[in-house]
Amino acid sequence: MNEQSLDSPDAPRGGCPVAHGPSELARLYGPEAATDPHGIYERLRKEHGSVAPVLLEGDIHAWLVLGYRDSRRVLDNPSQFPRDARTWRDWREGRVAETSALIPMLGWRPDCVSQDGEPHRRLRGAVNDVLQAAVGRGIRRHATHFANKLIDGFAADGRADLVADYADYLPMLVMSRILGLAEAEGRRLVESCAQVLKGGEDAVVHDGRIREIFGELVERRRSEPGSDLTTDLLEHHAALDHDEVVHHLRVVLIAAAVTTNLLARVLRLVLTDASRLSGLISGQLNISAVVEEAMWNSPPLTVLPGRFAASDVELGGHRIEAGDLLVLGLAPGNLDPEVRPDPGVSVEGNHAHLAFGAGPHECPGQSIGQSMIEIAVDVLLHRLPGLRLAVPADELTSTASTWESRLDRLPVEFPV
Repeated sequence: MNEQSLDSPDAPRGGCPVAHGPSELARLYGPEAATDPHGIYERLRKEHGSVAPVLLEGDIHAWLVLGYRDSRRVLDNPSQFPRDARTWRDWREGRVAETSALIPMLGWRPDCVSQDGEPHRRLRGAVNDVLQAAVGRGIRRHATHFANKLIDGFAADGRADLVADYADYLPMLVMSRILGLAEAEGRRLVESCAQVLKGGEDAVVHDGRIREIFGELVERRRSEPGSDLTTDLLEHHAALDHDEVVHHLRVVLIAAAVTTNLLARVLRLVLTDASRLSGLISGQLNISAVVEEAMWNSPPLTVLPGRFAASDVELGGHRIEAGDLLVLGLAPGNLDPEVRPDPGVSVEGNHAHLAFGAGPHECPGQSIGQSMIEIAVDVLLHRLPGLRLAVPADELTSTASTWESRLDRLPVEFPV
């Protein structure tokens, strides 16, 4: 994209979201956002183009990037759009309290997600190494174990809710085992991770609970090393300190919580299309194609937090000022009519979606999430022949927060 000089008389002016009163701006939280986020995205695209001023919780101003190409520009240029929240003007000037529901998702932390440049490379390198080691320790074996264990809990009932009884727990239990947590601790963390992603007044409390549990785990592993990701981080040559280890365990667990949403979306696609279901059971269809479709049309994170303008810059016809917050619309970006004029056209084999982000901060655990989903679907379909939806597909609903849209329930029935 050609950048227009901000000193040019033709450069866009007055685009700063602060210039718009709160009553004029769309909120990415609240009742409308919870039930019709895509309606908001499309309205904003019509009114503002590929970048739009919005309000986050607490009526904090931000720019929502709706365009695919603009999102890639932001994600691929960390020097121009860093992830480091210490550059966030509203936070520096005291408009965002440490108790804000935005802090767990946007605030600075001593992890690779929050940093750029050499600090990011050092920490990201450690995370990549320990995740690769985790794959070698049997992600698929753990996923198979917990898939069967969860199914055992409802197999005799002839019915289940595959969100609450299966998808919400499977990735979390697998990653808890990999991290070195007991199963009971992993189950308790399901609610805390959900609350962090949901936002609201409880988000900060639950974020603190996650860090407390991991702080205790790190201390245990210092004196009693184990065959787990926590021990690997402690022993890594990058020499992470206590807080860095705790916060990277948190990053991995939050990623698992996001994967629960993707698993639910994939199961919905499978169970609402008889040809997909029969294709998977017969082996004629690969589950990776269904996952790819879900990542294009209903990514597990609808909005990615966040980037901050390092200096005044033009983006999508708007003047973005130094210190402004930008959040990346992964869902609207994937449906951008400039890159997908016909959303009905198959995306099979096209891996260019935004679901995992892009650039230096692209999600490092993609293959792990894919493996867990493949096992989860495969075990479920083969353990429960005759599995089918227990309600019409049009009765399935979702509830959105700023960052994600979660399937409320997925009721199924099957012969016993």
